[in-house]
Amino acid sequence: MAVSLAFFSAGVFSQGCVAIQGMGCTDHYFGESAANQAGDLNITTNYRYFKSFRHFRGDVEEKHRVRNNTEVINISHLFDLGISYSISNQLSLNLNVPFSIFDRSSLYEHYGNSLEANPEQKRFYTSASGLGDIRVSASYWIKDPSMAASNLMLGLGVKMPTGNAHVMGDFHRLDEEGNDFTIRRPVDQSIQLGDGGWGFILDAQAYHSFTQSRFAMYFAGFYMFNPFNNNDVLRTPNSNPDHHWSYFSSPDQYGARLGLSYFPNHRLTFGVGGLVEGVPSTDMIGNSEGYRRPGYAVSAEPSVGFAHNNWNLNLSVPIALYRNRIRSVWDKETGRHGDAAFADYSINVSLSYRITRAAD
Repeated sequence: MAVSLAFFSAGVFSQGCVAIQGMGCTDHYFGESAANQAGDLNITTNYRYFKSFRHFRGDVEEKHRVRNNTEVINISHLFDLGISYSISNQLSLNLNVPFSIFDRSSLYEHYGNSLEANPEQKRFYTSASGLGDIRVSASYWIKDPSMAASNLMLGLGVKMPTGNAHVMGDFHRLDEEGNDFTIRRPVDQSIQLGDGGWGFILDAQAYHSFTQSRFAMYFAGFYMFNPFNNNDVLRTPNSNPDHHWSYFSSPDQYGARLGLSYFPNHRLTFGVGGLVEGVPSTDMIGNSEGYRRPGYAVSAEPSVGFAHNNWNLNLSVPIALYRNRIRSVWDKETGRHGDAAFADYSINVSLSYRITRAAD
C-alpha cells in the first residue's frame, strides 16, 4: 500500500495578523510503489488562501470589531514552488521558493476607527506581492521508505532573507480642513514579504502504517529559529530610531500536524487531523526585541488526496478551533495586551509530479 502524507517542508503558514510568513507545504509518498530512488526529482506547487478578520486578545474574541465594521481584513494568496532531488532512497535536497499576494484593509491605520476621527467610517487598502524568503534544506529518512511500515525523517534547512521586508504603502490622513492626503510608510508586518533575517529550520516527520489495514498515522512538525533580533524597518516615519521596539521583529515560528489517513484504494486518500501553528512571544536564540504579534491557532484539518502514476493532488481545509493572541515582550513591559486578527479557515491545494530515473 502506498501512503501519501502532506507535510510541512520547513513550512510556515501565514495566520492573519500574527506574522507567520507563508512558506507552503510539500507532499512525500511512502510505500513500495511510491518510494523515491536516487536521482528522482519531485516538483511540487502549493497554494494557500485565507481571510483573517476575527480579532482576539488572548483567547477572547472581540466580536464588536466585526459588528462595528472596524475589523482589519487580510486576504492572502500564498504560492510555493518546491523542488526535491533524491540523492538516495533516504536522503534528499530541497529548495522552496514562495510567492505571496496580500491585500489588507482597515480603518485604524488611516483615518481611525472612531466616529469622531472617521465620520464616514472609510476603509482603505494596502497590499504587497512578490518573492518571499527562500529555503534550502536536506532531509533524511531513518529507514528505506519502500520497505518500512514506520519511519522517521529529520531535516535541517536555512531560510534566506530574499523576501522584501521594506514594502511601502500609501496611508490616508485628513488635514485640519478635512482634506484627504497620504503618507508613505511600511505596510503592516503581517503582509511584508519577508522578515529581513537569516534563519535555520529543524523539522521532523513520521508515519506508521497499520498492518493488514488501510489506515496510517502521520506527524509533521518544524521550528524555525530566527537569531536575528529585528530588522531595520521603522514601523512609522515618526518612530524613534534609537528604540528597538520601533522596528519589526524577526520572530521564531513553528507548526505541527498529527492525524490519521484512510486509503480505500491505491489512488485515493482521506485524512483527518489536527494542526497548530504560531509565533512565540520570545525566541529560542538571541533577543526578542522589535515589534511582533505573537500567537497561535489550533485547527481541525480534513484532507483528501488523489494519485495517478507520478501525479499527486492534495486538498486540505484547516478549520480554526482555538485562537490565542498571547502577550509580546513589549506588551509585558508596557502593561498592555495587543490584539490580532485570525482566519476561520484556510484552503490548501498542492500538486506534485515525480520525475523518475526510468524516465531518463
